[in-house]
Amino acid sequence: MATKFQACQSVEIPVPYQPIPIKHYLRQPQRLVNALADSSRIEQLSAEIFRLRMRPLAFMSLSIQPIVDMRVWALEGGTINLESVKTEIRGIDYIDRRFQLDLKGNLSSYKKDGNTRLKGIANLEVLVELPPPFSFTPKPILETTGNGLLKSVLLTIKQRLLRQLLVDYQRWVELQTKDNSFESDSNNFKVFRPE
Repeated sequence: MATKFQACQSVEIPVPYQPIPIKHYLRQPQRLVNALADSSRIEQLSAEIFRLRMRPLAFMSLSIQPIVDMRVWALEGGTINLESVKTEIRGIDYIDRRFQLDLKGNLSSYKKDGNTRLKGIANLEVLVELPPPFSFTPKPILETTGNGLLKSVLLTIKQRLLRQLLVDYQRWVELQTKDNSFESDSNNFKVFRPE
C-alpha cells in the first residue's frame, strides 16, 4: 500500500539595494540552482534541466539517496519556477521502483514600501510503497516521520538559499558593473540606471 508524505515551505527575503535589480539576476536559473545546493551535487543536463544528488536520508531504519532531475526556468518580470521531472532512489531497489516525488516551487521579486523583496514557496510530495516490514507500522507514525523528513529537507534548502542567494547576487552585480556597464536585453551595452 502506497503512503503519501508532504511538506510545504515558504520564504521571504528582503533584498538590499544593488545598482542592478534582482529581477535581472533571476533570469539565470542556473544561479538559483547553485544557491540551492552545493555545486558538487549538481549536474546541468540541458539549458533548463539540472540533476541534484541529495545527501543520503535516513527514514526509520532505511538509508536512501534521492537523485532528482529538476526543470528550472525563468519568466519575464523576475520569477523562477522549479519542478521535478524525474527521480531515482539509490540504496534500495524495491523503493526505487515504487517511489514518486513531486517538487514544485517558485521564487519572485516584488516591491513593498519602495523596497525589493523575494517571495517563494516550495511544495514537496512523495508517494512511496514501503517494504513489507513497514506495513506493520501504524500509518500515523509513518506519515508523521515521513512528513517530518520532507519538512527538514525543505528547511535545509531554505536555509542554504537564505545564506547563498544574496551573496551570489551581490557577486553577480559586481561582475556586471565592473566596467560600469550592464548588458541590456537588446545585447547593447549601456550604463545601467536604477529603476
